[in-house]
Amino acid sequence: MLSVLHKAFNRSTTSIISIGRGSYFILTEQRQHQQHKGLFSMKTTAAALLFTATNTCTSSNCSVQSFAPFISRTSNNNNNLRHRQLHRSGMALFSTSSNRCERVPNRVALLQFNVDHEKEVNLKTASDFIDDAAAQGASLLVLPEIWNGPYATEAFPEYAEKLPNVGEDISDDSILSSTCPSYDLIRRKAIEHNVHIVGGSISERVSSAENSSDSIFNTCMCVNPSGELVAKHRKVHLFDIDVPGGIRFKESDTLTGGSTVSLFDAGEPFGKVGVGICYDIRFPELAMCMIGRGCRILVYPGAFNMTTGPAHWELLQRARAVDGQCYVIAVSPARSNPPSPSDIEGKSSYPHYTAWGHSTVVSPWGEIVSTIDEKPGIVLADLEMNKVDEMRQGIPTGNQKRWDLYTFEDKKA
Repeated sequence: MLSVLHKAFNRSTTSIISIGRGSYFILTEQRQHQQHKGLFSMKTTAAALLFTATNTCTSSNCSVQSFAPFISRTSNNNNNLRHRQLHRSGMALFSTSSNRCERVPNRVALLQFNVDHEKEVNLKTASDFIDDAAAQGASLLVLPEIWNGPYATEAFPEYAEKLPNVGEDISDDSILSSTCPSYDLIRRKAIEHNVHIVGGSISERVSSAENSSDSIFNTCMCVNPSGELVAKHRKVHLFDIDVPGGIRFKESDTLTGGSTVSLFDAGEPFGKVGVGICYDIRFPELAMCMIGRGCRILVYPGAFNMTTGPAHWELLQRARAVDGQCYVIAVSPARSNPPSPSDIEGKSSYPHYTAWGHSTVVSPWGEIVSTIDEKPGIVLADLEMNKVDEMRQGIPTGNQKRWDLYTFEDKKA
């Protein structure tokens, strides 16, 4: 079905968004460029379609049960068309649980789900979303930032786990399940579904003989289909901000910053994948290090807030994609409203953090490939990796640097 739809909409930008096993939400944007008195204008028409597939689907063979118009609207302002009207509620009536896609080598899945104050609940949610994404053919799955507990500086130590290092062999499942259940989950699921998983991020506890107290990191674990830990990224740039009239947050009250440039080789067709976490996306220098080491995809689990999200979430993804001439994937938790006093009673007392959501895939040209709103869901995208080569050959900025005017050094290379 996916390939059929791409053929049907080959003159459009098409987003394919999963809303449950076998049920997808299709948004296609048709752009018309017109020239008048030397000026270009763009008219964008967005049409959203909902469908379910009746049979097992592959990238080349699918059938359609229903194909009903859901939303259709036109606007001259493309910025107003970023899928603001996508809502998961009300669509479940169209879903079916009988479908399972064969794995598609170039398909990525962004898992945007609500985070609860109970770790066990979050583990179950993540497990279900991973199963759902794998059932829909994804080969590379990405979880959101801080998905196993509340996003609060006070909560990080409580939910922190002791995590293995790359190359460290821990064959005892009982040790993994007791000391790092979140990592153990993504490891087991990667093996079960034969997929790569970029494990969003969780808080990590590290003990040191030199320090009397443990260090806490915001850490992303990347696992290959064999269950091997192939990359471990500790958030380099800590989220210490104070926006007047907006938000104040200081990760350094609890967290320690990482000191590595992190990437792994996902094999064909993806190639090397670089990893940053949330605030790391604001620093093009880190992205340049990853691109300089051969990355063709940059992945940023992140939890932008209601101040920075509307202003910068999409902007920064598109900037890093164009700068690096690569795909950029950014995955957020779903948005949850502040709990009522009755909901808080007897439960977590940590401050509530409202995430922006809108997990997104951006192409090397800086276009939105696929996205979602703030609600829980899975974003699917089939990456055309040849577009990376086309962009880098057509606009060869990598070979046009003026090192006689400026300099850049990857000190960890």
